[in-house]
Amino acid sequence: MTLTSDEIKEILPHRYPFLLVDRITDCIPGEEATGRKCVTANEMHFCGHFPQKQIMPGVLIIEALAQTGAVAILSQEENKGKLALFAGIKNARFKKQVIPGDVLELNCKIIKRRGQIGIGECKAFVDGQLAVSAELTFAIE
Repeated sequence: MTLTSDEIKEILPHRYPFLLVDRITDCIPGEEATGRKCVTANEMHFCGHFPQKQIMPGVLIIEALAQTGAVAILSQEENKGKLALFAGIKNARFKKQVIPGDVLELNCKIIKRRGQIGIGECKAFVDGQLAVSAELTFAIE
């Protein structure tokens, strides 16, 4: 299943400037989602991070990964209309700077679920190179 930006907005509550996934290129509800974020120089965070050398904040890359995972979880029939909230971040590693012009390929695999709590193994790539990896814990509200 693929999703456009408008279809993502039907699943996630996020809106500009905080919707950080432009497209979902593949999704298996409840299991995994792969998405894309096209990084552009006119995004608000580049005004202050850093004006002399624009680098996408790592926390926003983590958020983009979380939103990708949330699409996987919230596209399951029993979770439609609910929220997926952060419950934890483990082993976040930042391997490559992400700058305007880059296309972030985002992937989140749901590796564990127990009730309303789950864990996603997440990775972000630029040009096939690992930029960020993390294990994200979420709670469905």
